[in-house]
Amino acid sequence: MSAPHPPHHAAWLSRLFGVRPHEAPAVAAGLAMFFLLFTGYFMLRPVRETMGVAGGMDNLQWLFTGTFVATVAVLPLYGWIASRVARRTIVPWVFGLVVASLLGFAASLTLQPENVWAGRAFYIWISVVNLLLISLAWSVLADVFASAEAKRLFALIAAGASAGGLLGPLLATVLVGVLGHGGLLVLSALFIAGSSAMALWLHRWRDLHPLDSAEMPIQRRQPLGGNPFAGATAVFRSPYLLGIALFVVLLATVTTFLYFEQARFVAELFPDRERQTQVFGLIDTVVQALAILTQLFLTGRIAQRLGVGVLLVGVPLVMAFGFLWLALAPVFAVFVVVMVARRAGEYAFVRPGREMLYTVVPAEQKYKAKNFIDTVVYRGGDALSAWVKRLLDLMGEHPALAMFIGAGVALAWAGTGFVLGRAQRRREA
Repeated sequence: MSAPHPPHHAAWLSRLFGVRPHEAPAVAAGLAMFFLLFTGYFMLRPVRETMGVAGGMDNLQWLFTGTFVATVAVLPLYGWIASRVARRTIVPWVFGLVVASLLGFAASLTLQPENVWAGRAFYIWISVVNLLLISLAWSVLADVFASAEAKRLFALIAAGASAGGLLGPLLATVLVGVLGHGGLLVLSALFIAGSSAMALWLHRWRDLHPLDSAEMPIQRRQPLGGNPFAGATAVFRSPYLLGIALFVVLLATVTTFLYFEQARFVAELFPDRERQTQVFGLIDTVVQALAILTQLFLTGRIAQRLGVGVLLVGVPLVMAFGFLWLALAPVFAVFVVVMVARRAGEYAFVRPGREMLYTVVPAEQKYKAKNFIDTVVYRGGDALSAWVKRLLDLMGEHPALAMFIGAGVALAWAGTGFVLGRAQRRREA
């Protein structure tokens, strides 16, 4: 008697998205994890941008520096948690602490909505924890899925992030007038708590479907061990991880240059704070709509057929052209096109490709070294490039200089991505 064939709809989904029948529950949980996390975060993002503009354009570089300092301060606490609690419960611990902090900020912004210092503290804290939460969610995927599975599934699962990124700013735009900033924070905290539950479920799924006979479920129930600073030392000992760190610094530099331009344009064109929140939300909506279509139908196929390197090189090359375009035509319409291309391309290509790099490293590096790169290294690149951009802005007689420098940084970013793609392929083999 022949084996039963999968249902027609399952076979169709498998052909369209590359999902095997036993993987479907894990893909659904991963989609839900990212959807809930990004819905919660992207409800906060327009609020954060509004607080940044309210603090004054001349102070943005100080906010970036404060964010870097706060990130460095938080790292030992995260490292202690990651060393002491079971691998599978790192996410519930960290997400739970963030939820508690959001409820505290909600009370503060409700009681003192015009307090500039409370707004600055919120801006810095959200800029710290957003990288921490997103990095941890990707750590779970890199831990749960093997490299070959990642090439097929990461982009599809990341579509959950784009769907959440699409809904989050819409909710912020619609509800900010009803709930206020404090109410948005409470609703965001509920979404983030739900995301934590999905991360825990993914570990349980892997327990039931081990990668091989050598992988024991009990390993996921044990702490990683080591010391709170093991992530940093691992990066400096590994050329591969140092390459990823350089890639992230260059990415952060490109992002920061464009972020400063966004803040300048919006502050000049849209003086009302609620209007600013709506503009930031609209940009986020367009970005996520483009990203989700690309993630569903293109990214996985490109990764399987052409390799991870292609995902890491394409967007930096487009950004090099975009900076040159901005240098020659520094207007808001051109900026929006470049910004949307950068962010949609990062979500659809660069981020899944970057996370695939971690599928070929040990478990401790997936949680500690990866987190160090995604937070401290990223925010360090942010802070340094923020001061460079501010210095270039003060040189008013050369307004296009920052854009030409940005083009050079983007080319270096592309070169680093090419080298990392080849290194990942060697480690996978």
